[in-house]
Amino acid sequence: MLKFFRNPEIRQSLLWHLFLFLFSLCLSYFFPSHISTLWFMFSLLYIASHYWITWRRYRRLEQLGQEIDDMLHHQIPIHFEKYREGELSILENELSKMTLRLSEQAAALAEDKQFLADSMADISHQIRSPLTSSNLILSLLMEPDLSSARQKELLQELTQLLSRIDWLVGALLKMSKMDAGTVHFQQESVNVKNLIAKAAEPLAIPMELRGQALSLKGTSQVQFTGDFSWSEEAILNILKNCMEHTPWGGCIQAAFSENTIFTEIIIEDNGPGFDKEDLPHLFERFYKGKTASQQSVGIGLALARMIVSQQNGTLKAENRPEGGARFILKFYTH
Repeated sequence: MLKFFRNPEIRQSLLWHLFLFLFSLCLSYFFPSHISTLWFMFSLLYIASHYWITWRRYRRLEQLGQEIDDMLHHQIPIHFEKYREGELSILENELSKMTLRLSEQAAALAEDKQFLADSMADISHQIRSPLTSSNLILSLLMEPDLSSARQKELLQELTQLLSRIDWLVGALLKMSKMDAGTVHFQQESVNVKNLIAKAAEPLAIPMELRGQALSLKGTSQVQFTGDFSWSEEAILNILKNCMEHTPWGGCIQAAFSENTIFTEIIIEDNGPGFDKEDLPHLFERFYKGKTASQQSVGIGLALARMIVSQQNGTLKAENRPEGGARFILKFYTH
């Protein structure tokens, strides 16, 4: 009860009521005694009832404050149905929004923390493997009686491993930039035919060694509004995935068209296609399907979807009825 009168508002109110009470006593001398007695009793009853109701309201506010503290520190839910008064109902509504937002943020932070831990473990594993192989190759290169042919073979393997590490680190940096929202996508007219041709340039030699061919189907007028460089990165990752799963002598087809709603790019191969269990997880980070190669990291398709989504587009994958994989990209006009 003493804490109740520690509130400055209550003390000010008490002083004001005491002043009014004393003033009413002074006025009672000018009225008959029975009226003065009723006046005195009514004043006491009014002051007592006022502070009793106010004390109950403050008591409930104190309980609400304790429940909020328990919710924040001990995850104990708040029972808002107990608060039905006018201002308490408004406070209940606002606190309900706040606690819901806090719960969502806590769940999101827990998911982000777990995702970060899993990502760090995956990144560590993906980088450690080529680094271990590189150290092994370096130790072999230091042997004095190593033949020139063997030395050349080991250097080629080392070059491939270093290229893999460089690509992995670059892809992870790009994904982290998009996660942080620091990537600024250009809004310019992108010619789709030039985009696919430019994206396929780094794969020209590997595809030639595999006897694979890339065919383009579409007019040179097809275009969309976006960022050429980032879109090239997305197309390159999709083409690279198709190349790795297309058999020797196979063909990769890229068809593109445009309408008033979106620009569509369809990239297909005649490989084995996707396993049904892999289809829902193809665009998850570090996910490797059953048909993935040993060199696969599992972030190329995830990066591609992130780039397409950031440009008001969609990317999905499916199996062709006649066999093979199909990627469908749509860049929407509005």
